[in-house]
Amino acid sequence: MAPTGKRLHPTKGGFAMPIKLIAVDMDGTFLDSRKKFNKERFDALYKRMLEKDIRFVVASGNQYYQLRSFFPEIQDNIAFVAENGAFVVDCNKELAIGEMTQETIDKVLRTFKELDACSRLVVCGKNSAYVDSSVSDYFFQNTQRFYHRLKRVDSFSEIDDTIFKFASGFAEEEVPALLEHFTREIGDVVSPVSTGQGSIDLIIPGMHKAFGIQLLQKLWGISDEETAAFGDSGNDIEMLEHVAYSFAMANAADDVKKAAKFCTLSNNEEGVLAAIEQLLEME
Repeated sequence: MAPTGKRLHPTKGGFAMPIKLIAVDMDGTFLDSRKKFNKERFDALYKRMLEKDIRFVVASGNQYYQLRSFFPEIQDNIAFVAENGAFVVDCNKELAIGEMTQETIDKVLRTFKELDACSRLVVCGKNSAYVDSSVSDYFFQNTQRFYHRLKRVDSFSEIDDTIFKFASGFAEEEVPALLEHFTREIGDVVSPVSTGQGSIDLIIPGMHKAFGIQLLQKLWGISDEETAAFGDSGNDIEMLEHVAYSFAMANAADDVKKAAKFCTLSNNEEGVLAAIEQLLEME
């Protein structure tokens, strides 16, 4: 893998095939630590992408409605691989909606009750996300940063929605042991993945970001060799391993850097935008 800051070295005359799809994770990748991005720089790059017929895809563990809010001018014209691949939407058209069985939902909820951790849990549905009514106002307001549609419920059993993911937050030092615990206890029905900063998502097996990217590639007739992707956390690994031009952020976890073929600057140094500029220059 290329070290941080090293420029790409394509085959003679440019890439073996032109880039036609660029997928970006958001938190820790496209967004800086203030949850912002350089809009003027991105707008200029997006215009160039349109000129070159390059598709721009937002691939994140976050809620679809929250992700749309970052791109108000183009949200109806781009694709979203939301909720770690459980909800895939292209130009407002729903392409894939994951759905957990009631048996899976019950098993996950029992596991969190045994850990006395239901107050740390976010149940993610198509229409909204849900938290226990006992959570603090601070927890609720902080969670709304990632789930613009969020409701308190007295009991998770009263939710009437299509459920496709569970999200939870812990101290970062607890994550490795908890990932092992969840894999051991409920790994037969969900896939536990680290999403950074102490967060763990429990997703439908096989419905990860790579699944969403593959769906869009098939729809648009784009190959792996024409696709680039950027990420920083464990839930990006399948996507980075899938595409030909995979980039880990300088701030990425070590296993993510191992999965990627290239490394770019950190999210606070606009690493995604810098790498996209290189990709466009070498087209």
